[in-house]
Amino acid sequence: MGYAHEYAAAIMHRGRVPMDPADYVPNWQDGPRKAKFYPGADSFPLPDAAYPSDATLDRGLCPEGAPGDGEFDLATLSGMLRDSYGLTGRRLGVQANTDLSALPFYPLANWSRGSASGGGLYPVGVHWVSGPSGPVPPGVHYYSTRHHAMQRLLTGDVSGQVRAALGEGAPGPATDQYLVLSIKYWQNSFKYNSFSFHAVSMDLGACVQTWRMWAAARGLAVEPALWFDEERLAALLGAEPREEGIFAVVPLKWAGYKPCSDGEVAAATPVSVRRKDVERSRTVLTFDALLRMQEATSAGATARPAPGALAPAAAHPVDPAAAEVELPPARPLETDVRTALRDRRSSFGRFEGQQPVTRPQLAACLGAAVAGSRLGGDTGEVPLAKLYAFVSHVEGLEPGSYAYDPERRSLRRVKEGRPGEFLQKNYFLANYNLEQAGAVLVPTVRTTAVLDAVGDRGYRLVNATIGAVAQSVYTAASAVDLGCGVALGFDNISYIEELGLEETGEAPLLIMMIGNERPAPADFRYEIA
Repeated sequence: MGYAHEYAAAIMHRGRVPMDPADYVPNWQDGPRKAKFYPGADSFPLPDAAYPSDATLDRGLCPEGAPGDGEFDLATLSGMLRDSYGLTGRRLGVQANTDLSALPFYPLANWSRGSASGGGLYPVGVHWVSGPSGPVPPGVHYYSTRHHAMQRLLTGDVSGQVRAALGEGAPGPATDQYLVLSIKYWQNSFKYNSFSFHAVSMDLGACVQTWRMWAAARGLAVEPALWFDEERLAALLGAEPREEGIFAVVPLKWAGYKPCSDGEVAAATPVSVRRKDVERSRTVLTFDALLRMQEATSAGATARPAPGALAPAAAHPVDPAAAEVELPPARPLETDVRTALRDRRSSFGRFEGQQPVTRPQLAACLGAAVAGSRLGGDTGEVPLAKLYAFVSHVEGLEPGSYAYDPERRSLRRVKEGRPGEFLQKNYFLANYNLEQAGAVLVPTVRTTAVLDAVGDRGYRLVNATIGAVAQSVYTAASAVDLGCGVALGFDNISYIEELGLEETGEAPLLIMMIGNERPAPADFRYEIA
């Protein structure tokens, strides 16, 4: 049993037993940038990308037919990056989050993005490894979110190194175009210390799920690989493993790609990015739990799970004897994906329970959560996440806690009675009134079973799955005109006790609030994309 089991247990109990360092206080004045900084690197702007109006969220979450027949080009890559991690606008609204007093000051401005991120920190770094079929000279590029541009870090075809690092049985098409996703830990750990590994692995899932929705709505495919030779890719990017983990590789089916047998039989001679990211912080701290999780989850990274390996860790089935509550058909998600992502935001205390959520709206968010719970790629198609709903203000639905039955698209009653007091009592922060939300959705994963099945690297899969669920619900709520908020600051053990999960091994990892917001909020929005 590896260290990830120990870390997972500490995460579950942190509401009662604080994780070390318990007295940590962030030095906000010496915080890092929200992106890497490569001074002097050549860059080129990415083109604007048209988005078809029929690329609806319904198609993105539940694509009809076989997705992935289309091919990426520079314009579609640009559009996907802009709509997921690129800056799209500045927002300033009166709400209940603790950073409200800082937002009017331009250096601390809140810039909106399509993907969600814990604490709004956005630690995922996107690197484009482009081979000969690309529209620019082959090399390694870093996506600069603030400029919506690619910065060249290395010139030369190193796509063979990525292909070799992926190894046999890797998901995705034959290609020489790859997106390599890394996470620079200090971008998150300066705020969340030992807890940060838990948060950043969810950020990965949110980013990848945005890409999957965006691509599927356009007939493209995004199939992430989470198992590969991480040490080799870290060396290619010039990343220090103690400081930066390589979390995923996404092969892109590229327009005009033609295999070159000589270049693809053997990987190129190993080379490495020599440009170094310049850190803003004068003092960079390390945290033992974070270092140990990077070491534990990167060891054995090439041992891709065999088909069916995750079957013993599948989501626990619903209780067929529990009282069933039928739901009407879900409200259609007819908003195009780009618009839904632009409108996505965190509600931060704006919920107002006098206007209840409709059952079709609730059904749409529950269905989106299930559709988003399978990342695909080399993670398999085994459903890992189960969904619970604490219902307070839903039209025609008695307050109480329920389990969602994805096969019958209905609810199974767990406990009667208004859950508001329980929800608020076990929430750590003051930025939400959970009782005013229409419903609080809670995804669970049998974390220990996943780790037993595929080893410590499975922790990244568990949290990526939860991050993907959260991103799907955020986007679906936007499409059905609901507010949404996601939080990690709750007493996990209390939820296990309240839902009776002691014997099933299910771990509640995140709460997602949906509901109507107070009318006529005081808001400022300035769109830049």
